[in-house]
Amino acid sequence: MSRENPLWGASRIHGELLMLGFEVAQSTVSKYVQRGARPPSQSWKTFLRNHADAIAAIDLCVVRTLTFDLLFVVVVLGHGRRQLLWVEVTRHPTAEWLAQQISEAFPWASAPAYLVRDNDRAYGQVFTARVRAMGIRDRPITPASPWQNGIAERLIGTLRRECLDQLVIFNEAHLRRILSAYATCYNQTRPHLALHKDAPLKRVVQRFGSIVAIPVLAGLHHQYVRI
Repeated sequence: MSRENPLWGASRIHGELLMLGFEVAQSTVSKYVQRGARPPSQSWKTFLRNHADAIAAIDLCVVRTLTFDLLFVVVVLGHGRRQLLWVEVTRHPTAEWLAQQISEAFPWASAPAYLVRDNDRAYGQVFTARVRAMGIRDRPITPASPWQNGIAERLIGTLRRECLDQLVIFNEAHLRRILSAYATCYNQTRPHLALHKDAPLKRVVQRFGSIVAIPVLAGLHHQYVRI
């Protein structure tokens, strides 16, 4: 009983034994209760899995243009359906600008319960105050532990491999158009293993009609539909 129920104490086990017809003193039960069997606190991975539908994540990445200017891309995604909720570009990612992006990503009453982010200094007091005012619990990851924001990190890796590394970026406006097109493709058509190869916005299985390939990002990717 002690091994199978690590949260039970000697008193609880003693009561169970009495109900099962064993006449034994509680002091005897205490002597044989397995010590140190209390499970550890909930792991970060377990927390993310149990609360996926209520968690969003935010992260930044850097993109170089043709003229070697540095542009910063912020992405916000929901853990539940891996949906890319918001993507925007700036030259100067200040705390005020990041706070505005959170407001844009979650209008009205759509804010998540938790927001996972790294410890970048760009997330200043203005940002944390905006998150708190929206009723979101701020959850910065442990320093030097990017795996704790792994879903956002994976999204940025996918964005680089499937889009940014394949194209030449001319300027801020050009990058914004590219990201908008890729976000639409990512949410509506791209299959995800975590979603059993469905898309974040749930694709409808099409069984009838002719298959047509629709080019995305000038043919870098294609969307296939039946008409």
